[in-house]
Amino acid sequence: MGASCGIVGLPNVGKSTLFNAITQAGAESANYPFCTIDPNVGIVEVPDERLEKLTQIVVPNKVVPTAFEFVDIAGLVKGASRGEGLGNQFLGHIREVDAIAHVVRCFEDENITHVAGRVDPLSDIETINLELIFADLDSVDRRIDRIARKVKSGDKESKQELDVLEKLKAAFEEGQSARSVELDDEERKWIRDLHLLTIKPMLYVCNVAEDGINDADNNPHVQTVRQHAASEGAEVVVISAKVEAEIAELEGEDKEMFLEELGLTESGLDRLIRAAYKLLGLVTYFTAGVQEVRAWTIRQGTKAPGAAGVIHTDFERGFIRAEVIAYDHLVDAGSVAVARERGKYRLEGKEYVVADGDVMHFRFNV
Repeated sequence: MGASCGIVGLPNVGKSTLFNAITQAGAESANYPFCTIDPNVGIVEVPDERLEKLTQIVVPNKVVPTAFEFVDIAGLVKGASRGEGLGNQFLGHIREVDAIAHVVRCFEDENITHVAGRVDPLSDIETINLELIFADLDSVDRRIDRIARKVKSGDKESKQELDVLEKLKAAFEEGQSARSVELDDEERKWIRDLHLLTIKPMLYVCNVAEDGINDADNNPHVQTVRQHAASEGAEVVVISAKVEAEIAELEGEDKEMFLEELGLTESGLDRLIRAAYKLLGLVTYFTAGVQEVRAWTIRQGTKAPGAAGVIHTDFERGFIRAEVIAYDHLVDAGSVAVARERGKYRLEGKEYVVADGDVMHFRFNV
């Protein structure tokens, strides 16, 4: 299954530098607003050390990691919801992604212009969030206008929809996001086609200076973002986009040595990718054979037939059963044969909920 995360923020906060580091796609980056005109899309591998372990056990001809899509969306400015800057065009791009990574500038540098003339993370966050809220309020108002006649005629379904829309409208007018509104599955169905911006899960990315990676706890800007994120129940990832761009150019031992010099065990990008993956409630299962060891992405809570369908729709349509070994059990056993002997090889049916790390083989008949 495909999953995408849009990188948003004010101009000149480091979005395109970060995107370049993630994908090495060469998106234009410059010290002026709107250097990114169209959203750049990059597909990246999800770092997962379990693939290496499985490869050592199975020794396949090919290894295929699962992937995640990042979209670099041009800098929003105050008034974007009213068309300021390149406003509505960019807001439309955000509607198409599954989650949002909001990059916030947490470093001082007089050589890099801030669109507001000062570094103020809370103000930056408020600017972006309000523009998203205003855009959603406009969508809700237009929907309310469209169903008003049906409501007056006594249409029950339209009245149910109106109740949900008015609940959201009240939150937006208080400066609250759709995420803050408690909605059950029945209520959510009425607004699904609105593709609200503020209902998407969000994480904050603190972009710090090169020498500030290991000193985030003493960075007042980072602490401000963390406090705000905690009030929303959101996660924070601290990185230096500039350093990540340097790391992205290295491979193998050179990369390991550079990380060691920085006092890091992994890149900030790996943490960001995993955080975005987790944000969307995604998990990974594996197929492992001589031809290939492969990682597959599914939503948490997916049952075996649905997981099989990620490989091919025929697998789901003709699903018979799944043969399953938990990753830890397979690694501990050292081979599928030993795992079988230990009774760790299971047969599961249509109601089985696939767990993160399951190594699976599907039986089907079409």
